[in-house]
Amino acid sequence: MDYMKNILAVSWLTPKCSKTIQVGISLSAKYQAELSVVHVMDTTWLKGWSIPMVSMEEERKREMEKNQEDLHNIISIENKKDMIIKEFVREGTPSEVILKLIEEENIDLLILRSQEESRLERLLVGGSNDEIIRAMPCSIFLVKQEPYVLDDNEEVNDE
Repeated sequence: MDYMKNILAVSWLTPKCSKTIQVGISLSAKYQAELSVVHVMDTTWLKGWSIPMVSMEEERKREMEKNQEDLHNIISIENKKDMIIKEFVREGTPSEVILKLIEEENIDLLILRSQEESRLERLLVGGSNDEIIRAMPCSIFLVKQEPYVLDDNEEVNDE
């Protein structure tokens, strides 16, 4: 697969996303491709606010710094092969940011998790695979996520 030189894994900074990063590390090692990992902080809800709020701006800045640190920690735990992995933490509408990053970094393969987000998760971290998949200019690899499991193999529904 000579055409696969740049891989992008999308992380929503949830426990389920470490598997997406694991797959990205595995595929980039196998195909000797460059790996990038992105977390998008959804700021769609801020559109329409014209009054600058200093406290919100400061909180958003702290949240971006925390997200960068969290993403770096997840990558450090998963990356045992001493690969160079580009880390991106961006803010905006997730589908727009991801599509722009695909273009900027000449991405050949996008890795997304396949499980639908819960309502709470969609509210907190945003992200919609449907929007991204419909406009995709490159190949997509969907990673099957395992459901949450309680004691005695009792499954929990995210919704």
